[in-house]
Amino acid sequence: MMDATFEDGREAPLNIGAEDADDLEILSALIQDSVFPITEMSWRSAERRFALLLNRFRWEDREAAERRGRGYERVQSLLVIDNVLGVASQGIDRSDRDTVLSLLSVTFEAGEEGAGQILLTLAGDGAIRLSVEAIEATLKDVTRPYLAPSRQAPRHSD
Repeated sequence: MMDATFEDGREAPLNIGAEDADDLEILSALIQDSVFPITEMSWRSAERRFALLLNRFRWEDREAAERRGRGYERVQSLLVIDNVLGVASQGIDRSDRDTVLSLLSVTFEAGEEGAGQILLTLAGDGAIRLSVEAIEATLKDVTRPYLAPSRQAPRHSD
């Protein structure tokens, strides 16, 4: 009888939070190269909540996919940022409902007493700036992983 290995374990959906700039950096690495239709972006000012439904490349599974010779995967994930006081965007034509945006990074520019700006940088010089009272973000996978349509891994800067 052989001992179980890490690779034998079941894959659980991602469900993580970010409460500071270091946490946000980890979250950014996990959602780099995610794509989302412009229609899947929501700002609820009364709830002070901004959310995106992303099609996320599973970076955390890339090495296992390569080692096992199976295809790369994507998964739909919900990115929710709370404590949002305001939202601004540039380089995004919100009137074009067919637009698909690609998320490159999520960064934090600190202000006073934990407040600041969360910047979502998009491909093609687009950006979304969230004024936040404090960092409070969650990323949760909401579907089972599926084979990446391109069958390729995005070019990722490690």
